[in-house]
Amino acid sequence: MKMGLPVEERCLVMGVVNVTPDSFSDGGQWFDEHAAVRHGLELVEEGADLVDVGGESTRPGAARVSQEEELARVVPVIRALTGEGVTVSVDTMRAEVARAAVEVGAALVNDVSGGLADPDMPRVVAATGVPYVVMHWRGHSHDMDSRAVYSDVVAEVREELEKRVALVLAEGVAESQIVLDPGLGFAKTAEHNWALLAGIGELAELGFPLLIGASRKRFLGRLLADPDGTPRPFERSDAATTAVTALAAQAGAWCVRVHDVAPNADAVRVAAAWTRGSGR
Repeated sequence: MKMGLPVEERCLVMGVVNVTPDSFSDGGQWFDEHAAVRHGLELVEEGADLVDVGGESTRPGAARVSQEEELARVVPVIRALTGEGVTVSVDTMRAEVARAAVEVGAALVNDVSGGLADPDMPRVVAATGVPYVVMHWRGHSHDMDSRAVYSDVVAEVREELEKRVALVLAEGVAESQIVLDPGLGFAKTAEHNWALLAGIGELAELGFPLLIGASRKRFLGRLLADPDGTPRPFERSDAATTAVTALAAQAGAWCVRVHDVAPNADAVRVAAAWTRGSGR
């Protein structure tokens, strides 16, 4: 099976469905299978081009779930959504979960470890032919904050992504399948995240589409903290997320991964109109 990357004149919007009880942003609201499917359909109605279904929280400090549990969480939801005609990506670090997800209709594999968590992942993705998001990653959630050490974060993330691309290509993944993600918040401080967002153009020089996932992340809440230093709650960072979406889309991002779809769908359309108006 060969499937190309979805292409639009504007940046794509990926809506998030966390089929987990402990995700940082939505606290298990969609842990029930039927609630997850209903939410995925709602995201499409709000303007999502594709829906990212994940069964394992990757919030800082999160413990891993078993493969069996992850499969039980995501496969029924993906099967139901694809049955309704929804374009679905699976958010997983496990090759067997990716394989099962594609078998029931997933059209993209979003691997936050970039193939590092499961060495079988690149070969499995290569065999399916679906697009593959290779994210910059330095370790699992329980210790990733300790790995946020860089001299030049943009240059080092670019170099490490370039090495990951070479390795997944060697495993048979086609260049046309690859999407890159700088991994905002994964072994990154707030300062690192802002530098990477400002460096989207430099990362794009690697020659692959870019996925940007800033939605509701800690660095936004810290930027918008109360005068006493209390970070803004995740669910109150959606307006800031929309601002990042507009800027990332205008800077050339291929896709943004967001929780609150409707305003972000508006933002990418504004960015597309702005770019057309500039004559570029």
